[in-house]
Amino acid sequence: MSNIDQLRNKIDEITIEMLRLLKERTEVSKQIGELKKNSGLSVFDEKREEQLRTEVSQICKQIGLDESIGKKFLNFLLNESVKVQSDGKQTHLTIFLKAKTLEQQGKKIIHMEVGEPDFMPDPIVKSALAEAYDKGLVRYGPAQGMPKLREALAQYCTKKFGANIKTENILVSPGGRFSVFLAISTLLNPGDEIIVIEPAWPAYRDCAANAGVKVRTIATTLENNWDPSISEIESTVNSNTKMIVLNYPNNPTGKVLSPKLQDQIIELAKRHDLYVLSDEIYSEYAFSEWNSVLASNYPKAIVIQSFSKSHAMTGLRIGYTITDPKIIEKMVKLQALCITNVAEPVQYAALKALESDVTQNAKMVKSKINILVQEAEKMGLRFVSPDGAMYLFAKIDRPGFDGLEFTNRLLDHGVAVAPGDGFGSYKGFIRISACQDEGSLKKGMMILHEVLEE
Repeated sequence: MSNIDQLRNKIDEITIEMLRLLKERTEVSKQIGELKKNSGLSVFDEKREEQLRTEVSQICKQIGLDESIGKKFLNFLLNESVKVQSDGKQTHLTIFLKAKTLEQQGKKIIHMEVGEPDFMPDPIVKSALAEAYDKGLVRYGPAQGMPKLREALAQYCTKKFGANIKTENILVSPGGRFSVFLAISTLLNPGDEIIVIEPAWPAYRDCAANAGVKVRTIATTLENNWDPSISEIESTVNSNTKMIVLNYPNNPTGKVLSPKLQDQIIELAKRHDLYVLSDEIYSEYAFSEWNSVLASNYPKAIVIQSFSKSHAMTGLRIGYTITDPKIIEKMVKLQALCITNVAEPVQYAALKALESDVTQNAKMVKSKINILVQEAEKMGLRFVSPDGAMYLFAKIDRPGFDGLEFTNRLLDHGVAVAPGDGFGSYKGFIRISACQDEGSLKKGMMILHEVLEE
């Protein structure tokens, strides 16, 4: 047997042994997951992970292994543990699906768990869909989006966000969620790290996990007005960190960062050469001073926008990305592979929707949030009044309160809200959506209060 065959056999033996150890590790992880579930503990344990990360750094130095490779391997293992332990974890979408099932069985549900405007799109959207058919816009199209729509979006964004946006800076996708998926999947590699400021929409974490990317969280608190710590972000960045996610106005808290704090985060990203993925789909519902990340003119900024919230077009599934053409080029390749292109009638409807006046939508949402604030204050819930978006993220000060248990119990009384731990380690919180008419919101809050007092 040649030396190369002997070495290959050795590699094979090591690989098989690593798989056996991975199987053993997965089984232990499952046991830990069950214990956490029974004890009401979070799947995520940043402190424990950081301790292990330090040990991996030390052992890499001792044995002469590239630290970046060691940490990427660790990130793979940590992600596998999270997947195993998150199996069956409930989120706002879980509650939504349960609520829909109950409705199909004839039960009336007040939906305060999802962020879906309860008003219809402008009638121009209806006309546009029919017009698209008459114009023959029912064919394959460019993966990046219809040129006319991208041109209109470039002009719209240049005027609205104070940046010089061109057609080549725009990618049209089927909803903001898919835009997030494209950005994470094309710009990051397995083992890379992404920083997410929590509480946060769970799709960032889910898209990262799907791509084999490790999420590092910056947990903000109600007591600190949901402001992230710049020093904590700085200390979290390492050689594997490639992206930081911003979402302001925030889902679920409604927080809007001060311009100063946002600028500090952008400057930090520039120093470390990080992508900044800024989800700005609630920008139409910013009720305090708000600036788009586009204003920073940072080439590695990727801004996500959507017609879902601003134009009440959730079911039409259309959003768009604004970023450097080189980044767009990478994202377009994956989009072409996955969907070919966004449906032309929907793109044409979006083009026409840009002509509509949506200022009244923001006034309606603000009015609905005010109702939630007033009712929540009456029942003594703790929260920071939202600066924007369409939610109230409230802490329930009751001994042993479990948001997940409560939301399931509340659903039995005909009201659906989202458990706080769907947005991070916020077991004592619930997210209440302001997406019903005034009467339904007041009734829903009344039932919520009654169930709390049981």
